[in-house]
Amino acid sequence: MYILGLNAYHADSSAAIFKDGFMIAASEEERFRRVKHWAGFPSMAVQFCLREAGITLKDVDHISIGRDPMAKLQKKMMFLLKNPGGGWSAVLDRLKNARKVATLEDELAALDIDIYKSALKNKIHQVEHHRSHLASAFFASPFEEAALLSIDGSGDFSTTMIGVGRGNQIEIIDSVDFPHSVGLFYTAFTQLLGFPHYGDEYKVMGLAPYGKPLHVDKLRDVLLFDKNGLFSLNQKYFRSAKHGIVSYGEDHIPKVAPLFSPYMEDKFGAHRKKSEELTQYHKDMAASVQRITEELVFHILNHLQKRTGLKDVCIAGGVAQNSVANGKITRNTSFSNVYIPSAGHDAGISMGSALYVYNHILKQPRSPAIWSAYTGSRFGNDEIEIYLQSRGIQYERLSDDELYERVSDQLINAGVVGWFNGRAEFGPRALGGRSILADPRREDAKELLNSKIKRRESFRPFAPSILKEYVAEYFEVADDVPFMEKVFPIKAEKHKILPAVTHADGTGRLQSVDKNVTPRYYNLIEAFRRKTGVPVLLNTSFNENEPIVNSPEDALECYLRTSMDMLVLENCVITSR
Repeated sequence: MYILGLNAYHADSSAAIFKDGFMIAASEEERFRRVKHWAGFPSMAVQFCLREAGITLKDVDHISIGRDPMAKLQKKMMFLLKNPGGGWSAVLDRLKNARKVATLEDELAALDIDIYKSALKNKIHQVEHHRSHLASAFFASPFEEAALLSIDGSGDFSTTMIGVGRGNQIEIIDSVDFPHSVGLFYTAFTQLLGFPHYGDEYKVMGLAPYGKPLHVDKLRDVLLFDKNGLFSLNQKYFRSAKHGIVSYGEDHIPKVAPLFSPYMEDKFGAHRKKSEELTQYHKDMAASVQRITEELVFHILNHLQKRTGLKDVCIAGGVAQNSVANGKITRNTSFSNVYIPSAGHDAGISMGSALYVYNHILKQPRSPAIWSAYTGSRFGNDEIEIYLQSRGIQYERLSDDELYERVSDQLINAGVVGWFNGRAEFGPRALGGRSILADPRREDAKELLNSKIKRRESFRPFAPSILKEYVAEYFEVADDVPFMEKVFPIKAEKHKILPAVTHADGTGRLQSVDKNVTPRYYNLIEAFRRKTGVPVLLNTSFNENEPIVNSPEDALECYLRTSMDMLVLENCVITSR
């Protein structure tokens, strides 16, 4: 049985293909289009998935999309009645997008001239947004039974959903409706702090350790904790909910309208303009926003744990990308184990909607837990050599052992290496498939990367990739973190050893590297450990203000326009330009 899952007409559009419950391939459309957060129909990702599966659309038994325009329809209509006037324009935008979902077979049929729309229509399942998120986490997890949380900006009129997963079924307990959203709360303050673009929230998370949470009490008037374990927003602080939040133009790039109201600016200061410096007040506000968001996540989870009595929890949604909060869950709630998928953001609803159909609707048995994010594009050495020769690029092709020795030496000698290896990762994190690597012991590594390659804000941290066996030696919390989804404190005595990956608050967003999941990346770090005694590399995404590189061409172009010292394309090594 083949199931094709889609996230379409929504930010971070993507596709995933499953055979008998096993994920064969998955990728975001942005990797092919080279446009961040691309939000149209993921035609290139669909074609990629079908090629990887070795099938055509005719062979697909079910097609799922992580969106249901009919979800909570009555509540949507009540919202319109309570918000007349401008509210209709927002809903009309939504209805236009909903019509695209309703005519999904047109887009699919355009990809294959040998298939008729009528043959596709009965295969399509519309799976509500948050149920797709929950499925992406629970059905991919190792837990037979777990509490579930989906928490983000908004999707299908819900912003938060809690439930329980048992076997191959998901039961919904409760939800929070638009416009009450912790995702929109965080985004509004992200904009107020001078970061206006879609997806900028991680900048606030990175800035927070440079400040003190001095304004949490003031924020308690904005984000209201409810006794039932959920929350609401004080709408005085936000722009009228009558108007749209996220819009998609002809370029399919998501744009977020300003969410803060004049009242928020009166209470918390005017929004910072791009030309204005980041003051200590801005840093303290970032720390305060991060702190109260963490408190809310713990508030929801503690009530959920008491309600279910379970010790395992699965979490997805945009707010689940807050790795700082994720790393504190087991120390601030009664949950013992946390599973978050590699694509916990909206790209993951292609995977989640397919799993929901396979497990929950069709009641098929669950497949083993997913610990690998490597489901994207891949290229062989011969293919890479042909491309490099066509470009007239000088390179060496090394054996595996030669490669690990050469690259580890380059890193030890202050080199910055573009590492393109195996399949691309599914999700927003580079995990050793499409990474830029450096020596984490270097005091100047962070400044070097920021000024010459990444060209991003100096306050944003870089992550440590550490061999799985050494996590407990370097971090205060020992846990498997395969997807770089949690931040933990680095042991105090290791701060001087790892200055390039130790953030201002003494933490690191670690990736635990498993030899069985990613052997080549593991072997490279092991070669570095043998020479230095340190089982850690600095790992950041292979890109420069663009989507993570997907192909040898993307990687070469990024290498040529930056100051990397070495480019590794599988076993092909480039050191000259």
